[in-house]
Amino acid sequence: MLVTGHTGFKGGWLSAWLHSLGAAVHGYSLAAPTSPNLFEAAHISSFLASDTRADLAALCRLKETIDRVRPEVVLHLAAQSLVREGYRDPVGTLKTNIVGTSHVLEATRTAESVKAVVIVTTDKVYENRESLRAYSELDRLGGRDPYSASKAAAEIVTACYRASYFGDGGNEGVRIASARAGNVLGGGDWAVDRLVPDCLRAFSAGAPVELRFPNATRPWQHVLEPLSGYLRLAEQLLGQRGGEFASAWNFGPDESGDATVKEVAQTVATLWGDDARVVESLAGDNPHEAGILRLDSRLAREVLNWKPRWSLPLALEKTVAWQRAWMQGTDMARVTVEQIASYESTAAA
Repeated sequence: MLVTGHTGFKGGWLSAWLHSLGAAVHGYSLAAPTSPNLFEAAHISSFLASDTRADLAALCRLKETIDRVRPEVVLHLAAQSLVREGYRDPVGTLKTNIVGTSHVLEATRTAESVKAVVIVTTDKVYENRESLRAYSELDRLGGRDPYSASKAAAEIVTACYRASYFGDGGNEGVRIASARAGNVLGGGDWAVDRLVPDCLRAFSAGAPVELRFPNATRPWQHVLEPLSGYLRLAEQLLGQRGGEFASAWNFGPDESGDATVKEVAQTVATLWGDDARVVESLAGDNPHEAGILRLDSRLAREVLNWKPRWSLPLALEKTVAWQRAWMQGTDMARVTVEQIASYESTAAA
């Protein structure tokens, strides 16, 4: 297995999970984007067969790595993944998410070993009409902000490569699929301008967390939920009828996972204790973010037999527990693996 972005939040959890399943995990990524970070805190390097630090812009290096490690499956998670960072650095965001994805597809196009590729994008690839209706895989792509636009473009590039070079997802050659999920949470996420990390940073410092868009509604889920979908999707792509799964897939919670920013923050504050407080930001210069966003994941449920396992309250409880354990100096590789095992043992909802 080759995981791009293995030093990131999602990539770190995925690498640990793949290792626990007995896979040889090869990573390709830049250095971890924050300090602290999951990669170092949970000793993700101990789960890897190899660790290549390079930019996706270096196509030759990426090709060399794939030729050397000879993966059957490529899981592409490397990205600039923050909406507000997209506003701050639009060109860098577009380059990373569009050109980076095209390089992954180009490198796998000529690789003899690769049989399946999962391109991870986001729930924000859809043209958001601020509707109560959940978006399905057939809805129109769009993107008002640079991050969303870059991910929608990555979806178009993925579909282009699939149709142009891989028999439109047929059973011959490499099977290419994309996975759309967003607003994940879990232990080891120290990203800036992301709700739960912002809460935990503030509460651990004894400060209140300030909410920019308290009434914005999102489909929240623990990071292991979409990762389980990516693994299920990769498994199907490798099967005899894998070409039937070479398309776009949504991985989101059911309606019980939909909650406002304020509701999530208040739950985290309650779990944290120590008089943790939530306040609304008075700043009026915040860039646009979607007010409501919901995903329709019926296709994954009905065709892949994928279903969420952890409720939103349990996901938040696990996240806070991971953070508390890290602050106490616990072996976080063990805690991470234990949470993965706990998730695996939980019956699907």
